Amino acid sequence: MAEQKSESSIADFEKSLDELEKLVRDLEQGELSLEQSLGAFERGVKLTRACQHALRSAEQRVEQLVPREDGSLETQPFQPDDTTG
Repeated sequence: MAEQKSESSIADFEKSLDELEKLVRDLEQGELSLEQSLGAFERGVKLTRACQHALRSAEQRVEQLVPREDGSLETQPFQPDDTTG
């Protein structure tokens, strides 16, 4: 069940990202009315937030392999570098 939810989340993320990219292209073309542009911008903000939430959620599930002193490997939660933020 969790795997199905994960696959659904990935599909939702990709769908949202595709829609966001289309909105950006439409806005960049400059052919939308002011009202359409505002609507597209608002939708883009919602999609961006949804994508950020999905990425944070995925990041929490990622683990990394870390070597132990005896040469074996163990998994630990992934800790992203805060230097890029």
